[in-house]
Amino acid sequence: MTQTTQHTLRSILVTGGAGFIGSNFVRMILAERPGVRLVNYDALTYAGNLESVADLDAHPNYTFIRGDICDSAKVDETLRRHGVDTIIHFAAESHVDRSILSAAEFVRTNVMGVQTLLSVAMAAGVERFVQVSTDEVYGSLGAEGKFSETTPIAANSPYSASKAAGDLLCRAWFHTHDYPVLVTRCSNNYGPWQFPEKLIPLMIIKAMGDGELPVYGDGKNVRDWIHVEDHCRAVLTVAEQGRPGEVYNIGADNEWANIDIVKTILKILGKPESLIRYVKDRPGHDRRYAIDPAKIHGELGWKPQIQFEQGLAATVRWYQQNEPWWRRVMSGEYMNYYEKNYAPKM
Repeated sequence: MTQTTQHTLRSILVTGGAGFIGSNFVRMILAERPGVRLVNYDALTYAGNLESVADLDAHPNYTFIRGDICDSAKVDETLRRHGVDTIIHFAAESHVDRSILSAAEFVRTNVMGVQTLLSVAMAAGVERFVQVSTDEVYGSLGAEGKFSETTPIAANSPYSASKAAGDLLCRAWFHTHDYPVLVTRCSNNYGPWQFPEKLIPLMIIKAMGDGELPVYGDGKNVRDWIHVEDHCRAVLTVAEQGRPGEVYNIGADNEWANIDIVKTILKILGKPESLIRYVKDRPGHDRRYAIDPAKIHGELGWKPQIQFEQGLAATVRWYQQNEPWWRRVMSGEYMNYYEKNYAPKM
């Protein structure tokens, strides 16, 4: 077994901690690492939702700061004031469809933002930097095979290209500056608090309201799905035990065609398949992703714990039980939470 390194978390900055994966990670850290101080640093763009972590405001080890990762002065001040020793970088523009419509925000956040964080973190003496990336940087697979950490990068969308650029900057910081950067690349996530534009929550919500369920192309695009809690635990494992300079793929060996996901959701909800509506495929739609997680299994001992069928059923129940949350997201009302609860009172 390859030698791992042990890193003790003391004060961490989580970027994008009001987003889907980030908010789940913040919750896990505060629940399972009671001695760790955590700063949630989020710009609160469209996918950042403070309501997802509103109940944490009173936690003694939790601080929220609204900030842009491209604002080097604010990042620097935050790192030094809170004595941050570890950055877990989730913040990203992350929706492929949006990147097709306009790529500029993706380049700014996912490339320039990473460069800013790396530069400031190194100058401030931050001991470890974890770049949370995506399997989409590898491009598309044929009917066989899986992505490994040595698979060449072949990004096919503006989103994945911007994430790949950020990953390469991390690699450059390690090799040029000997800065302790680690990169994780995960398959598709699902679970609670996910922004309703993504496949699984969108289909759940549409089906709950007996609306049409739009499915791209023939619906046979294949994705490798993992519950967000399993992903968060893997990121924590990498942060504490991973070897600097390494890439770790995170997946659950759980491939599903999109159309089968949709049909399963309909079955859970007792809705007819006649609600499915096939729509024109999006440009450059990768056909299949699949992750080989052998490295993180073998080196760090992490393995997923949540079976997909049970996790999906629990996710459906969560959206049924949290209708006020996703209705505020879909109406845009959630964007007002910061002003109501954090803005200075006059």
